[in-house]
Amino acid sequence: MKQLKIKIDTPEKMIELGYHIGTIAYPNMLLAMNGDLGAGKTTLTKGIGKALNIKRVINSPTFTIMKVYEGSLNLYHLDVYRISDVNQDFELEEYFYLGGVSVVEWADNVKSLIPEDAIKLSFDILEDGTRDVTIEANCTFINKIKDIYGE
Repeated sequence: MKQLKIKIDTPEKMIELGYHIGTIAYPNMLLAMNGDLGAGKTTLTKGIGKALNIKRVINSPTFTIMKVYEGSLNLYHLDVYRISDVNQDFELEEYFYLGGVSVVEWADNVKSLIPEDAIKLSFDILEDGTRDVTIEANCTFINKIKDIYGE
């Protein structure tokens, strides 16, 4: 696994990063996200949805745990903030293998369910309000993101 850190200074740029990730999405892709409230996890997911041609408004599934959006690939958007025991996971991991893109917010809460090859994203809010998004993934994925960002 390789790491890439990207600095994001506006919500629009967070959506843009999500869009770029969505353009290279593949069936059964799993994005495991961690970061404080308001760090940009759902905002990035909106960009992924845009790239997947999802027409519905994407918002956080905090109280419903999961929302399914139909697009060129289905998007399974999970927010497991309220899950503290993986025995209460309602078999969420079955959605990881339905041929769509799964986004799991607060993934550390269900760490034992996250496959080793998942793309991990960490969101850090800096003092000036910008975000550092650290992506940990296989070399192929990291190289595709670097190509998009010209790094």
